[in-house]
Amino acid sequence: MKRKIPSTVALAVFDAAARYESFARAATELCLTESAVSRQIAALENYLGVRLFERVKKQVVLSEAGRHYSRTIAVNLDEIELHTRSLMAHKGAGGVLELAVIPTFANRWLLPRLHEFRRQYPDITLNLSERPEPFPFRGTIFDAALHFDSPSWVDVVKIELFEEAVVPVLNPAHFDVSRLSSPRELLGLPLLHKSTRADAWPRWFELAGHRHEGPVPGMRFELYGMVIEAARAGLGVGLVPRFYVQDEINRGDLVIPFDIALKHMKRYCLVFPEYKQDSPLVAKLRDWIVATAGEFDRARA
Repeated sequence: MKRKIPSTVALAVFDAAARYESFARAATELCLTESAVSRQIAALENYLGVRLFERVKKQVVLSEAGRHYSRTIAVNLDEIELHTRSLMAHKGAGGVLELAVIPTFANRWLLPRLHEFRRQYPDITLNLSERPEPFPFRGTIFDAALHFDSPSWVDVVKIELFEEAVVPVLNPAHFDVSRLSSPRELLGLPLLHKSTRADAWPRWFELAGHRHEGPVPGMRFELYGMVIEAARAGLGVGLVPRFYVQDEINRGDLVIPFDIALKHMKRYCLVFPEYKQDSPLVAKLRDWIVATAGEFDRARA
């Protein structure tokens, strides 16, 4: 069946013209004449049966349909270019994987272990991009995501890895831990919150044997990395995944005043779209991530 796809030359010309909303600037970027750009746009509009630009005197402005089409094809052109460069660079061997990650998790868990992936698969380039929230894979360049489990993931293969267990940490240079005799006394200190985990501190206090009614005041941060740095700076007590701060604990920069771990907060997982499940590159990433996560989980049990 013949694909209903316009000329890639016309799409590339439209992409440039849409970015600048100028045929002249698009012509300069593409080393074409302005009239050649105009002919390509006219041919594309004729093929689509849709006006992509409104002509206002000597200027062109994207129509609403043109603006939507531009946003859509730009991602696909980027993906085609990415895979083309990858194929050219690797001469058909290896390849490139685009992985979406949670920032702090990538910094604290994934990056220190990636040398093993590179050792096993030296021909595969793994690129990381920050995506703090679940997202649809269609229309993106991503092959997979290392992320939290969530019902928001749809049309994906989801492989659970390990659960998150959070503990309180503080800087002993700013707070006298020896004067804390019970978990309840943490309420007398500034408490640091992750914005998306508003119930974490109340749940932790309940687990520690002290039910606290009402909201727990304190500074709020978008990322765990920010909570950790705030705790290191002496701004208060952070409630963070233990493995995120193990190095700081080993050095004595942070201490756990009460070793009570709140579990089942979130579960980390590897996610990739169903249409990528037969990809050899994704399969290699999957096997490595599953093995590495399993080893990590067993070591901390």
